[in-house]
Amino acid sequence: MAFDKDAIIASLKDATILDLADLVSAIEEEFGVSAAAPVAAAGADGAGAAAKTEFDVELTSAGTAKVKVIKAVREVTGLGLKEAKDLVDNAPSNIKEGVSEDEANELKAKLEETGASVTVK
Repeated sequence: MAFDKDAIIASLKDATILDLADLVSAIEEEFGVSAAAPVAAAGADGAGAAAKTEFDVELTSAGTAKVKVIKAVREVTGLGLKEAKDLVDNAPSNIKEGVSEDEANELKAKLEETGASVTVK
């Protein structure tokens, strides 16, 4: 019996979603493989970078208006004066970690208004 690729494709076009799910399960059992493994490998190849949902806001430089930057850091983080000053003095340092893209961009804009250099990672 020859392998008929076109007949298999035609059969798949006519199949329901449940039929296809059963087919995947049967193939996994018969050959001892998992359909999830190729998807995970594909995600690790770079598709994960496009789906990034958490960002870190890093202060790279305080600039010339250090006092304004310290005030802005206190405002966005809720830290005390000493903690905010230490963050600014020890730049580059993370201001906030694991925030949404919108929040990260807002923080970056606020800090850059004061003259600071900020990167979103």
